[in-house]
Amino acid sequence: MKEFLVEITTTIPDGTSQDEIDQRRAAERERAKELASTGHLARLWRPVGELRSIGVWLADDEDDLRQNVIGTLPLSVWMTFKVTPLQPHPNDPGPGGGGQG
Repeated sequence: MKEFLVEITTTIPDGTSQDEIDQRRAAERERAKELASTGHLARLWRPVGELRSIGVWLADDEDDLRQNVIGTLPLSVWMTFKVTPLQPHPNDPGPGGGGQG
């Protein structure tokens, strides 16, 4: 699978009931757990003081990512996605990176 950096901004439409928001957020938590357990969601962060998320996601290609991974999130109808394909860096100090030893 390929890695993607995905910036997610969620905008809840005006007039949406709190009950619907709560239900979608609960479903979102469950779906994120499922995607993590299947290896599609590697990491997820929220910048301090911001209502957006940044994550590392894995999929076969960008179409697969958009259709079968992030497109399946219950909040996706309220989300915008900025997707950046990633590739290993030769100086990556992490496991398998070229920057060690």
